[in-house]
Amino acid sequence: MSAGSVAVVVADEIGIPSWDLYELSIPFTVFGKPQPDLSDHWYDMRLCATKGPGQGAAEFGVSLRTPYGLEGLTGADTVVVTSVPDACVEEGAPLPDGLADALRAAHAEGARMVSLCTGAFALAEAGLLDGRRATAHWMHTAQLAARHPDVTVDDSVLYVDDGDVLTSAGLTAGLDLCLHLVRRDLGAHVANQLARRMVVPAHRPGGQAQFIDLSVPETDDGGLGPVLEWARAHLDRPLTVDDLARRASMSPRTFYRRLHAATGTTPLQWLLNQRLVRAQSLLETTDLPVERVGELSGLGTANNLRHHFLKQVGVSPADYRRSFFTHPAPTGPAPTGPDLTRPAA
Repeated sequence: MSAGSVAVVVADEIGIPSWDLYELSIPFTVFGKPQPDLSDHWYDMRLCATKGPGQGAAEFGVSLRTPYGLEGLTGADTVVVTSVPDACVEEGAPLPDGLADALRAAHAEGARMVSLCTGAFALAEAGLLDGRRATAHWMHTAQLAARHPDVTVDDSVLYVDDGDVLTSAGLTAGLDLCLHLVRRDLGAHVANQLARRMVVPAHRPGGQAQFIDLSVPETDDGGLGPVLEWARAHLDRPLTVDDLARRASMSPRTFYRRLHAATGTTPLQWLLNQRLVRAQSLLETTDLPVERVGELSGLGTANNLRHHFLKQVGVSPADYRRSFFTHPAPTGPAPTGPDLTRPAA
């Protein structure tokens, strides 16, 4: 099996923020360092800056000077776009000059196209994601979908493999995708050994839904705020829309309309989200059995908890706890804050 050449694009028109630098280091770590004890054929990696060879950007004392410009994408087997300037994402600013054309040309020559995090905006702008399923960091998927309606954006996964075009969610999800490429190119054993060497899972269960904050934005609506706070404090009890509407002194229809306008979701989905947030907190900070977590969060039985976790978060409660557990809550009286191991009063 041959690994081939990898051209990594640095869209460095405005400098390299720390998060982008982290994502840039991922393909360096995976593809840029030969592993002769794992495979006789490793990747030939080159760094290509949009400003041209010899140019670079410095931020936080870090300076990059690349030997290639965008012409380095020519002939590459794989092209990786790690990120694009924030203005391209947040404000719809144009991509750096020549980048979209260079990406289209590389794809036409047969290169496998890969984006990490906001690099998906560059592939989308070049038209390479039209008619395809793709992802990006969950904070930016709504913008990606709105700006490029021909792209089927999935915000629930860590990465999408669409054959010759692959996209990943943000930050560490880029590592998941890069290891997936090694698995495709050099086999599972090499990818697993490389992951072990990097002290990371060879394959993480679930998708980026487990990292999304399920709580809703706070509302300034004085008529809803108190009842929503009351509901959060009584999630262990059976709650209905009629109960909440009555407490807010509204008809169920008015309550539904007001909550949807304030939060963008339905009352039942809002309750489910809050119960999942409570369950996540309990799984992270206590060693309570899943049966008790289900009771305290209002999700009921352990089976019901597992059902909603798998559907909404993408992993089982046990897998979530393995990933995020910190330490059990104190067994004695807590010095500050509420005791989450007991139902709210």
